Amino acid sequence: METIKSIIKNKELRGKILYVAFILVVFRLVSHVPVPGPDPKLVKEFITGYVTQSSALGVYEILTGGGLSKFSILLMGVGPYITASIIMQLLTMVIPSLQALSKEGEQGHHKINQYSRYSTVPISIIQGYSMLKIIDNSSTSILHGTRLIGNPGVGTWALMLFAITVGTLFLMWIGELITEKGIGNGVSLIIFAGIVARLPVTVSNQIQNISISGGFTPTIFWKDIGFLVAGALAILAVVIITEGVRKIPISYAKKVRGNKIYGGMDTHLPVKINTAGVIPIIFAGAFMNLPQIIGLLSNAKTVFVANFSKWVQVVFSYGKWPYVVAYFLLIVGFTYFSTFLYFKPDEVSENVQKHGGFIPGIRPGRQTAEYLTYVLNRLTLTGSVFLGIIASMPFFLQYFTGDPGLTIGGTGLLIVVSVVLETMKKVQAQLIMRTYEK
Repeated sequence: METIKSIIKNKELRGKILYVAFILVVFRLVSHVPVPGPDPKLVKEFITGYVTQSSALGVYEILTGGGLSKFSILLMGVGPYITASIIMQLLTMVIPSLQALSKEGEQGHHKINQYSRYSTVPISIIQGYSMLKIIDNSSTSILHGTRLIGNPGVGTWALMLFAITVGTLFLMWIGELITEKGIGNGVSLIIFAGIVARLPVTVSNQIQNISISGGFTPTIFWKDIGFLVAGALAILAVVIITEGVRKIPISYAKKVRGNKIYGGMDTHLPVKINTAGVIPIIFAGAFMNLPQIIGLLSNAKTVFVANFSKWVQVVFSYGKWPYVVAYFLLIVGFTYFSTFLYFKPDEVSENVQKHGGFIPGIRPGRQTAEYLTYVLNRLTLTGSVFLGIIASMPFFLQYFTGDPGLTIGGTGLLIVVSVVLETMKKVQAQLIMRTYEK
């Protein structure tokens, strides 16, 4: 309560929060603008049912805040921008010129971000075309030859891809506006707003399902109670894991210069349990869409290829145990990959040694890097298993309850809780800074 009063009294902070709220309202309004060309109502009805059959489309639905199911110009959301940023991070590791640019401080990071913005345009076109083809092929297969997007010519394809690309660039622009002039990370807040905006629809659908099934029976009542308890426990687990940090002690040796003594400070190096965030779930969801893509070859003339594609599509169909196990293992693998991409023990050890620091009981240099790798491996194992369980939660709930309506979106839950915690920290930091200034 005191925090809310402090925010209201602080004119600058209050203005930033209102600015973010205004931008998010604009974002929600634009998310209802349909892609020009096909009948948006028919496509929307098809996609709404089809999204639940694909984890990759489910992840895109979260990232777009419902833009995919609405078939709006925000069809791809901030996905292409995130992809461009990840590609630039990977290229920075392997291209010496980009690696040198990343070490030039704020100016270097600004140039790399500019390259990410430029890369967003072709990536948005490619991903938008792929998504439209998936919708087209899926509707043709499921609806027995009916093409929901019609028979578009070159001009119509160009118009649709132009609209989708403009929508992605618009989200990228307002995301950077929020980061620069508002408070919090703009891209994360856009994803957060999209997830929260879907909650009323989810609750309404659940109430409708209850009314259709004959009202609140004892079975439905206890299922809903169990659902709420599971949701509360999931939120608690996400908070604990997201905030969980291993503090590695770091000591700095004393230095004598003239008559003065410098250094001699004891501090710690924080290492988060979940360093990778939600990126591994996004990567794993994209890979788990491969069985559906392979399934498109089921009509191939070669018998072996046709039979193999049908087998892959059936065995790894959404919700079956091979699918769940593969999804879980991919998340664990991508968590390790992403963690060691962001946290590099060799570089951290070198930086600590350059500044005269050391871990008590561990020699600087190679042994420090080995110790950091050992600690990071153990922490990442916990974080990766947690991400796998959170992402697989809808499958387990459907299996034990037998009700497809009772699901907790682990990916969305993780994003929402992480964004709320991070934004709260930034608000508190702003308040503390104002207090120090006074």
